[in-house]
Amino acid sequence: MRRLPRAFYSRDALEVAKELIGCLFLFDGPEGRVGVRLVEVEAYRGSIDPGSHGYRGMTARTTVMFGPPGRLYVYFTYGMHWCANIVCGSPGRAAAVLLRAGEPVEGIEVIKAHRPAIRDDRLLTAGPARLTQAMGIDGRQNGESLLRGGVLWCAEDRLTEESREWIVATRRIGLTLGKGDDLPWRFMIRGHPYASRRG
Repeated sequence: MRRLPRAFYSRDALEVAKELIGCLFLFDGPEGRVGVRLVEVEAYRGSIDPGSHGYRGMTARTTVMFGPPGRLYVYFTYGMHWCANIVCGSPGRAAAVLLRAGEPVEGIEVIKAHRPAIRDDRLLTAGPARLTQAMGIDGRQNGESLLRGGVLWCAEDRLTEESREWIVATRRIGLTLGKGDDLPWRFMIRGHPYASRRG
């Protein structure tokens, strides 16, 4: 599997988000390799995007989001969940792609062990908090590089042209009314059983 290079991430978040669909996201963690095929993501675009953590500038929490590209930005939300984003664009722009859902393809038994109460495999990694929990990702991975030599990485695993025709753009989920909730920057494979919400 070919690790995606820095050039892949050094582009606008919308381009990166759409092309991440179908790629593999992998973590060589302490319990072995786990991985998903990404089926749903959301783009966030810094100072032009009121839904972005970077909209009002850099803070201690969001430093990683401001680059360089090709790193993981992991944040804690609602006092209980971790969410993972891939930093992209140019340094200083606070662009990132939220990983919303994936289809488990590597280390499925480890993934199930991280979410022992789940009986329906489709719910193991359907949602950003579920995905990070299932893969064993938390604040310790904040700032980790996805580039050469790292334990976190994305690999090209292209969809067929027929499958790519099923990729749709919809509104992002969970944003405050008027804070970027109307922007169609969520990309997913329409009707995919492992998506957090079918589009």
